[in-house]
Amino acid sequence: MLLEQERRDLCLAARQMAGTGLATGESATISARTGELIVVTPAGVALDHLEPIDCPVLSTDGRILEGRRQPAAETTLHTGVYRATDAVAAVQAHSPDAVAVSATLAELPPVHHAAARLGGAVPVTDYATYGTAELSDQASKALKGKRAALLCNHGALALGHSLAQAVEHAHLLEWLCGVYIRARSLGEPRVLSEDELAKVRQRDTYAWAGPDIL
Repeated sequence: MLLEQERRDLCLAARQMAGTGLATGESATISARTGELIVVTPAGVALDHLEPIDCPVLSTDGRILEGRRQPAAETTLHTGVYRATDAVAAVQAHSPDAVAVSATLAELPPVHHAAARLGGAVPVTDYATYGTAELSDQASKALKGKRAALLCNHGALALGHSLAQAVEHAHLLEWLCGVYIRARSLGEPRVLSEDELAKVRQRDTYAWAGPDIL
């Protein structure tokens, strides 16, 4: 079976996302890339019921090579993102706070320093029908220099250098959307500047630096 371990890992990630509430039913598409091959979640199967044999394996140009089920409709989005970025894994989910922000804002402002891990402000694409090349093109443009994007009136897209990191980034994006929504209910949130985010990225390169010199 092609990419057997990757298929198993994909099923575990899908079950994790369903278990944490990041996605329910079939409301997410997850994929991972190994060389010129991509494994992706299929259409018609709930995330918490996936088996490795369900997950199709495709070439980066979209040819189906193996799998007993058809790829999810958002596979076009994923293959396009892999052609445009260095990502090894991608997660697209209809998580509620991300959907709410994607239907309201032109971008998600960085109101917490953790936004630096996604590239700062998270852009919202122009609207395009799901499963189309147009949406794939919009997402690829939005992801330049970013590890996540919001798909207008649709949801979240997060990338990673591993499947675990892509899932982590999807959770982080949903959390940041929720923080912004709650902050906005209190007033106008303070947004971190690019200089402040740059200092966060520099600080992220090391752990505790020892006691401050008084």
